[in-house]
Amino acid sequence: MDFRHLHYFTTVAKQQSFTKAAHKLHVSQPSLSKMVKALEDELGVTLIDRSGKQIQLTDAGMIVYKEATTILHSLYDLSNSLYDLMNLKKGKIKIGIPPIVGTLFFPTIIKSFRDSYPDIVIEMIEFGGAKVTKMVEVGEVDVGVIVLPIEENIFDLTKLAGEPMKVVIHEDHPLSDQESLSLLDLKDDSFIIFHEDFAMHDIIYKECIKHGFAPNVAYKSSQWDFIAEMVAANLGVALFPTSICRKLYQPSLKIKELKNYIPWQLAVITRKNRYISFATKTFIKHTVEAFQTGHN
Repeated sequence: MDFRHLHYFTTVAKQQSFTKAAHKLHVSQPSLSKMVKALEDELGVTLIDRSGKQIQLTDAGMIVYKEATTILHSLYDLSNSLYDLMNLKKGKIKIGIPPIVGTLFFPTIIKSFRDSYPDIVIEMIEFGGAKVTKMVEVGEVDVGVIVLPIEENIFDLTKLAGEPMKVVIHEDHPLSDQESLSLLDLKDDSFIIFHEDFAMHDIIYKECIKHGFAPNVAYKSSQWDFIAEMVAANLGVALFPTSICRKLYQPSLKIKELKNYIPWQLAVITRKNRYISFATKTFIKHTVEAFQTGHN
């Protein structure tokens, strides 16, 4: 069995399309179809149901996909191990990171890392924390930077920084003269929060429920600066970590301490029991040291 057959088949399964898979693999669609058919003939089963507009894996196809993914990961780990042995500080790292975290902390970290290890190629992929977590779990990225909590039985994690959340309100808010506010003070307000793909969405929602009310969510966004602008337009209130609050300069905004301590804890995560390359280990070490020394 040629491992290329497995690679081509798993790509088709992931893309749910021969056309998209062929484009991703840089091969012709007829060649790709032939390779998958050869794998089916060798195994003596049909792996893909081609009868509909969108392809579907058969029961056998789902089993082969799961096992093939494991095999390909093992080959990838073997290749990386040998590469590290021969090249030491050379390598490539795929990092999954939420946009808000990348904007706040990582430009200087990436620069200092590149200065120290110019031969290590970094590919950054930006998604919300939930998506980043899933990408680390399935091996689409080598390392992720996320906001806790997370399932620690699946991932190895290293904590980076923790800070409290604060309340951001408009200067005309009835409680703008108060030095600090509680969540219950905000129960009748409209909330402007991050989309569900972001960890802060669930953190804020669960904290409100814990304090006896469901937040009235007026707007959702993936951009912290847009959320701030909506609060500045007096469309609602927002909760932000301290680092974001330091970047708010709109004169109409008031930043208040939150009486209910809600932690915003960053961590670097990798998948348990998966090979971690020298380059990735070096990046994690560099990132942790940058946070410890405040150089981020």
